[in-house]
Amino acid sequence: MSSTLSRCQLHGAAVGLFFALGRSHPAAGRCPILTIPDAAQQDAALRSQRRVNWLLPLLLMLCVARLWLMPLPSSFWLDEMGTVFVVRYGSTHPSLADVAPQAWKSLYYYLPRVAEALFGFSEIAYRLPSILAMAVAVFLVARLAARLIDPQAAWFAAFACFALGGINYHAADAHPYALGIAVAAASLWLLVRWLDSASWADSLLFVVFAALLWRVHLLFWPLYLVFALYAVARLARGETRVGWLRAGAVFALLGIALAPVLVDALALYREARAHVAAPLPSLRDLAGSLKLPLLAVSGVGAWLWSRRFGSSPDRALPSWASLTLIAGWWLCHPFGLFAFSRLTGNSVFVPRYLSLSLPGAALAATVAAAWYLPAAHWKPLSAMLAVGVLLWLGQWRHPWPLHHNSDWRAAAREVNELVRGAETAVICPSPFVEAAPPAWRHDYPLPGFLYAHLAAYPISGKVYLFPFRISPEANQYAVTLSQKTISVSDRFVLYGWEPQVHFWRDWFAGRPELAGWRQKRLGPFADVDVVVFERDR
Repeated sequence: MSSTLSRCQLHGAAVGLFFALGRSHPAAGRCPILTIPDAAQQDAALRSQRRVNWLLPLLLMLCVARLWLMPLPSSFWLDEMGTVFVVRYGSTHPSLADVAPQAWKSLYYYLPRVAEALFGFSEIAYRLPSILAMAVAVFLVARLAARLIDPQAAWFAAFACFALGGINYHAADAHPYALGIAVAAASLWLLVRWLDSASWADSLLFVVFAALLWRVHLLFWPLYLVFALYAVARLARGETRVGWLRAGAVFALLGIALAPVLVDALALYREARAHVAAPLPSLRDLAGSLKLPLLAVSGVGAWLWSRRFGSSPDRALPSWASLTLIAGWWLCHPFGLFAFSRLTGNSVFVPRYLSLSLPGAALAATVAAAWYLPAAHWKPLSAMLAVGVLLWLGQWRHPWPLHHNSDWRAAAREVNELVRGAETAVICPSPFVEAAPPAWRHDYPLPGFLYAHLAAYPISGKVYLFPFRISPEANQYAVTLSQKTISVSDRFVLYGWEPQVHFWRDWFAGRPELAGWRQKRLGPFADVDVVVFERDR
């Protein structure tokens, strides 16, 4: 019987490899027990396998180059300019005291500081640490897929990561999320290794990386539930030599290491309402965060592949413990932050805060494919997924795609060209929601975090600082400025985030002392706007 099975499996592998390259095979859909492929068929199968083996690394390099590297030179966006400010002036700068200083105490900021020291100031240098961190994360996700799902599933899981726009976005973002994803993947990988090996060294490494995770970002707390759920699943089913007592000691040590971070998290929670800019999430928002289209495409694609080639899975599906880890990584963050937002009224259901769940979604998509796919077909289907990712997400209409829908660099350059060192008034609303009285005032000292974009991309002219949104204080300041300063000049400029510039454009256009002034919009600069008002001569 074992001989018969091995012959059947060998024939199935040959059939799959032939069809993966678009060739026909007379015995497709059948597995004749006594038929053994001849030498020519075996040679063709081996050649096909070699072609797929070199094609996959090539596709990986293309994905990295197009989706991660080519957006690197584009302009910083708002939060990245906050990173520049923290790196230059430190998380203890006085202007951060009123804008959640705990949120800027992340370990991440040491990395761009080192990058700037090594390579100088540039968008590429600041984003380089995130590229390296995300590369580590995708590698570890692939290793976890091979361990938890199927030894041949690593390539598919890696390209499933590239299929998620959030992974590609955070890979080129000068912000803590790529590092957080890498530390989360390392923590889970070490947790699996520890429960496999029962090694004290692995358990201590797990504690170190798990303790670092909350120090990267304070909203990464839901993943700690995944650590506990997976450990309990392994222990309860007797799938580890680690005992309950040792596991309890390790998790107690982790709790002690996290106690200081809990203090910062509670302090941030007490003032969280002042930093809320997102609406409360709906059930539709929750469903959208689960990346269900990727799971559907993976499952349906694998099913169609199996129907086309008459194949079916030739091994057991992942264990319950493995499914617990994958489902937890995928679901705990969206459901945790959704519940927190709805229960407290402080919405933290923001895509970047949900980024830690993205590798879990990639692994869940790999499980969906594993339901139908035999081991011999993982690599051809992975290559097809990579090609689809490049075609769908490559932004091929743009030779050098923007990392974010913002071009503050080009807008600042245009303002400087327009002003040319003159004392032209430049009105700058703060793009940060925290820019409201009493933290904001019209004589707010610069450099200051509420105007971090002016530190990243300096502008000329006489700068007048406006808050994030209209207020009685802002309205009075604008009236005084319009009557006593702008009305006696020949020109002034509005510069900032597009909705704010539009609001103040309409406000100034309605002032009686500016009746008849012309206005001209410069750009486009994506979601940044520059509007020039000039006296009608």
